[in-house]
Amino acid sequence: MHVDMDAFFASVEQLDNPEWRGKPVIVGGSVESRGVVAAASYEARKFGVHSAMSMWSAKLRCPNAVFTHGRMDRYEEISAKIKKIFLNFTPVVEPISIDEAFLDITGSQRLLGSPLEIAKKIKIDINKETGLVASVGIAPTKFVAKLASDLEKPNGLVIICEDEVTERLAPLSVGKLWGVGKKFEKALSKLGIHTIADARLLPLDYLEQRFGSAGSQLYYLARGVDSRKVEGDVKTKSVSNESTFSEDITDIEEIRKTLMYLSDKVARRLRKGKIVGRVVTLKVKYDDFKVVTRRKTLESPVAISKTIFEIAFQLLLDKTDAGDLPVRLIGVGVSNLMPEDVARQHQLFWQEEIDVAEIIEETTDLICEKMGEGSIQRGIFISDKR
Repeated sequence: MHVDMDAFFASVEQLDNPEWRGKPVIVGGSVESRGVVAAASYEARKFGVHSAMSMWSAKLRCPNAVFTHGRMDRYEEISAKIKKIFLNFTPVVEPISIDEAFLDITGSQRLLGSPLEIAKKIKIDINKETGLVASVGIAPTKFVAKLASDLEKPNGLVIICEDEVTERLAPLSVGKLWGVGKKFEKALSKLGIHTIADARLLPLDYLEQRFGSAGSQLYYLARGVDSRKVEGDVKTKSVSNESTFSEDITDIEEIRKTLMYLSDKVARRLRKGKIVGRVVTLKVKYDDFKVVTRRKTLESPVAISKTIFEIAFQLLLDKTDAGDLPVRLIGVGVSNLMPEDVARQHQLFWQEEIDVAEIIEETTDLICEKMGEGSIQRGIFISDKR
């Protein structure tokens, strides 16, 4: 089963702001800067607005929409409630984003009924608990289940049985297949391949020779073949945050401040999840859209803002052209994660400086939690202007 919340961010905003219901709502960054659309309500989608397009373009297409910034804390709060609902039906839940997940309900049918009955119950429970609507797809494989959940949005419920897969997939655009982006779809179009049925006409050897592993994946997915299992209790692989500047900049001091801000956000997320990581990664996108990533592996795992920032900033100075070339975007991430208590068990001695830093940052976490974001901030963010 694949459960996908319909226009999640925008739906939450309409839920919390009743006066916005029935109106086009667009969630994303600033319209005046380089913000992008994170989500658009179905009312906004009628104007051609979709996620990942620029807010400026969205404004042109739908000038009378309600434009609002996202509230990730609120979305995460509702997402957690939805996951608890999933766990009432099966322990095998694989979240793939904040608003969608795969569920393996193979072992649930004896107690809870048929797949259709389980899907209806999940949809009802989500609506009762959150006031939101979900679309559900049920199929023999993950790929087909995800495709099914998208067929009758919003508030859809589609079941594709094993003997129906070939027929149901055949007329759909080849772009519906995982891994077929715009460039791949264009290349297939030149070969006369427009639908999934068309894709089945190409032999496996030809696809592999021409497109490599992507061709092999195309061959099998076009036939509904997907051997991947639903992976319950999937562990987070990395935690990261990034920021796009309103203008391309070469000012190292401004980049430094942004790195500190991002490092704080990453570290706070790590501490909230009680996890630490051993690899710090820096991401830089230049004004020509070239992206470089640099990383460093640490001897001891960390979740301290100061440490993450110092490593990221040193990588910036030593391993990138930031300052010489204009920078469009900067990002910081931590990976190779493990539970905090496990990390402590592996370290017999902790440096006193790290203990002090932990106390300081845990204290600021408590202050921000009680008094709100921005109630306490680092001196680096205080303007010199009087």
